[in-house]
Amino acid sequence: MAFNHFTIHAMEGQNMKLISSHYINGEFVESHGKETFDLINPSTQEVIGRVTLGDEEDTRRAIAAAKEAFKSYSKSAPEERAEYLQRLHDALIARAGEHAQALVQEYGGPSQMAQFLVQVAAEAILSAKNALNEVEFKKMVGRTEVSLQPVGIAGHITPWNANILYFFNKASAALAAGCTVVTKPSEMSALQTQLIMECVHEAKIPAGLINIVNGRGDVVGAEITRNRDVAKISFTGSTGVGKTIARDAAATLKRVTLELGGKSPHIILEDAELEQVIPFVLSSGFMNSGQACIAGTRVLVPESRADEIKAALKHAVDQHLKVGLPQDAGTAIGPMVSKIQYERVQGYINKGIAEGAEVVAGGPGHPAGLEGGNFVKPTLFANVTNDMAVAREEIFGPVLCLITYKTVQEAIAIANDTPYGLAGYVSGSDYDHAKRIADQIEAGTVSINAFNNNPAAPFGGFKQSGLGRENGVYGIQSYMEYKSIS
Repeated sequence: MAFNHFTIHAMEGQNMKLISSHYINGEFVESHGKETFDLINPSTQEVIGRVTLGDEEDTRRAIAAAKEAFKSYSKSAPEERAEYLQRLHDALIARAGEHAQALVQEYGGPSQMAQFLVQVAAEAILSAKNALNEVEFKKMVGRTEVSLQPVGIAGHITPWNANILYFFNKASAALAAGCTVVTKPSEMSALQTQLIMECVHEAKIPAGLINIVNGRGDVVGAEITRNRDVAKISFTGSTGVGKTIARDAAATLKRVTLELGGKSPHIILEDAELEQVIPFVLSSGFMNSGQACIAGTRVLVPESRADEIKAALKHAVDQHLKVGLPQDAGTAIGPMVSKIQYERVQGYINKGIAEGAEVVAGGPGHPAGLEGGNFVKPTLFANVTNDMAVAREEIFGPVLCLITYKTVQEAIAIANDTPYGLAGYVSGSDYDHAKRIADQIEAGTVSINAFNNNPAAPFGGFKQSGLGRENGVYGIQSYMEYKSIS
């Protein structure tokens, strides 16, 4: 890229990248903040980069740019917004391979998952573009004209476990609505974010529409949350941080969308066929190496088939679920994103053992031959009760809990006995029966027999899994307010 020489510098004598700029008002701007953060390859513990973190001054500058751009962009036509979204999509696709490589290197996501995340990010952009044709921006209600108006500057705070998807999904919805954007991605995703900045620049998005500041949540994120010029916050991350954002955003009555944690149930029905069940349990429970908010980590099995299902899952985990370097094509489980996350998962595995759960597969420690990185043995617990910590708290790692039930109504009760409500899963041969079960699960998204990503369908949680919805028309409307003129 023509601008790489001043945004990323290779350190002399080291295979390491330095990132020292933010993207503000259509330009790469050197950081006012001086704190730095090391980027560490989770597979090797090698320091692969260093990012300079922004401060409140960087953030206010980004907000000011977004505020100025909003004056004209808020009046833009849907056709103009659609053109910018198409440009973003094309810029992303042009560098899809680089995005996937950065995700593998910096985050440790298995290559197949990395490619999937790039694909769904591109689909999210087109979904927002297509949804513009469905949004009724203006209509008559009797003698009153009711219009949808963009709320203003959108502040986005995004997590490390799918940086590219969350960035483009939120930015696309905001741009489609006529809002301008200030994003604080996770500082742990700075290499990925750098590529995103370059794509925004290459797409020739007008200055001020998309602004990106690398920084910590308690600095940059806090300024976005409390700044009176920001009208809307969209945050994806932990429930604890989400509550803090909701509290602080209330001071200026910001509109808030929160996509938070989960402890999703997967109900296996009596008539489920193992050939279908086992792959679905593994893919939904261990997706993204278990570092996924929608992972189906509580597997509810009928008591009459508990031994059969336990044995089949043990065989699949032991024999067919490859843990390894994320760049290897056959790897299903890569490393945890950081040493802290590795230790967190180990703590939960040990806690499960202390609580009396049976280790069916996996357990504490590193897998053999992978001691140099943040690798966790994919762990399957049996004899779990729903009051154990491993069944109630989000672990964010490759740990599944088998919980038995006697009746379907008991299974539904266990599934709903959680403070969360983000996702749910049902496996069964009789689709109509499975659908009736899915209807009773208290969650924003329920998948039957297979996981399906639909970027046009609303996504979000019940209970402490969040507020509001993203995707398609639903996501765009969350960035707008109704206005009536009689």
